[in-house]
Parts: sequence; structure tokens; C-alpha cells
Amino acid sequence: MAISDTSLIRLTPEGLYCAAGNFHIDPWRAVDYAVTTHAHSDHVRWGSARYLTSSDGETVLRARLGPAASISTIPYSEVRTINGVRLSLHPAGHILGAAQVRVEYQGEVWVVSGDYKVEADLTTASFEPIRCHTFITESTFGLPIYRWPTPAVIFDQINAWWRANQIAKRASILYGYALGKAQRMLAGIDASIGSIYTHGAVEKFNQAYRAAGVALPPTIPVWQAGKVDWSQALIVAPPSAHGSPWERKFGAHSAAFASGWMRIRGTRRRRAVDRGFVLSDHADWPGLLSTIKATGAEQIGVTHGYTAVLSRWLLDQGLAAWIVPTRFGDDAELETEAAEPDSADTAENTP
Repeated sequence: MAISDTSLIRLTPEGLYCAAGNFHIDPWRAVDYAVTTHAHSDHVRWGSARYLTSSDGETVLRARLGPAASISTIPYSEVRTINGVRLSLHPAGHILGAAQVRVEYQGEVWVVSGDYKVEADLTTASFEPIRCHTFITESTFGLPIYRWPTPAVIFDQINAWWRANQIAKRASILYGYALGKAQRMLAGIDASIGSIYTHGAVEKFNQAYRAAGVALPPTIPVWQAGKVDWSQALIVAPPSAHGSPWERKFGAHSAAFASGWMRIRGTRRRRAVDRGFVLSDHADWPGLLSTIKATGAEQIGVTHGYTAVLSRWLLDQGLAAWIVPTRFGDDAELETEAAEPDSADTAENTP
């Protein structure tokens, strides 16, 4: 099976579309009604007439879209009936407010996962597997080599790196996507080690997280900092700031990048950072397989990432699997996306 014109959810030039309910899920273009899994820019586009997202995700989606956007919300698991279609949103564990979209019509159930992570963290509701007939899964890290260490081990490594840099009298600049990854890092590190400063793009979403009730340690935007001994500080910034004039203000420093891509040693070399920390907000290979099994789905659509590898593996296991085309491949493609400048920072707003 593959998505066809008669499927409950079909593929259109705008992306995934439920004709019975007359809504799109994470459309690629502006549409009348966009059901949004989360606020990363490869899943939400500006200009749609209406947006629906989870209650948990309202502040970050508003930070992304601005005050004029028409955004409505529903709590996780609450059912909204749209033209006879029962729609509900369920935790995806990816970033704050991230949701899987469950669509039920005439006894048929589809779930569109969006991006998901099966590990728990302090900044978002924990992932919840949903039983369905058809499951559309992401595959950002859909290769057997991608297997994540325990997050506590990674945070211990980050804390030790920061302390070592303090002893060596050099600033610690930790790069991670401004929305989601940065806040997860802030929530997990030992804030007693020293003062934490943030790039403007990171601080914008810190404010949205705090407004949603997520506890983060105190942070100071770099552009608001006065005279600072940067050698004792941790600076959290988006990847695009690496190698920029903005970075030079900190003097002697060590640069690190937190991402699932750091699982591959060559990726760290290409990024020209001193350290790579394997911390991802996506499911690893075992997480993808366990999730697919937990859904009980008979049909699996694979999108966004290593689609050919994962779909072929599923077919070899006797499951019905196919590739769902997307306009986006992986998070690395989004790192050049420019955001609204934030004061003196060269702001960048990638997921």
C-alpha cells in the first residue's frame, strides 16, 4: 500500500491532506487549515489562515508565527470532531508541544508522528505510542549506527567540559538548535558551575518555554551582558553563529555542538568544533523500531530522513512500508534559515 487519492490522508502539492476533514498536517505551503505537529520551520509555514496545535505548544508556535497568526489549541488526547473526522493530538516528546496527529474516520485510524523522541526529558511531555492502522513515521536517524547514549552520561560530559574550560581560562560555547535543543541542554546541565549566557535566537525561545511553565536556569542574553569574564561562562548559541564575528567577542574559547549527528566522527570534523555531544531530540534506530512495533500498524509510511533504509528494513520484516516524499530531508538542511534579528546578535532561528 502507498498513499493514494482514496487514502484517508493523501499527498497533495501542499503536503499531507485529510480530505474528509478538509485540513492539512504540517503543510509545505500556506493553506486554509494547518494542523501543526510542532513549531520547527520544516513543519510549520507562515501564511495559513488557521493553525491547530497542542496547548503545550502554543507559546513556541506563537513565537515562530507572530501575534497576527490565528492559532487554536487542544490539550493532548482531547478529541475534536471536524466534518465527522475525529482528530486528537498526542505527545511526541520531540520539543515543547510536539504532537502526533491521530485521525479516525469510519473506523480507520491513521497517526502522523511528526518528529518524535522516545527518551524522557525535562522540557516536554513524554512520548506516547498510539495504536493505529497506518503510521507515518519520521526517519531522521533511520540507520542502525544511530544509537543514543543515556542522556545523563551526555550531561555529565558537558558539565566536565565546561569545568575543564574554566580551569584552562577559556569560554565554553555550546551550539545547539535554538528551539528545543537549547532548552533541553539548559534544563539538563549543572547551572551551579557558572553563569549562562545566550544568543538572542535562543533567548527568544527560552522566554516561550518559561511562559509555558518549563523551568530553566537563569540566563543572560549576550547582548545585555556588561563586562564579563567569559572564561568562566557557558554561552548557548545556534549552529549558524559558529565561526561568525559574533563568536569572536568571547576571546579564547572551546566550541562544542550537541546533536545526534555527532554520533558520526566525521560530522564533528566538518563542523570544526572541539567537542561533539551526542544529544538528539529524535528517535534513534532502536527507538524507531520499538515505536513502529508499539503502534501495531499494518501500514507504515516513512518520511523525512533515511527513508529508503528504514522502509526497506520494514519490508524485509514482512511489513507493508513505503516512502512518503517530503520537501525536507533532515535538520542539517535548516541551519541556514535566518530569523528575525535580535538586538546586537546575529540571530538565527533553526530547529
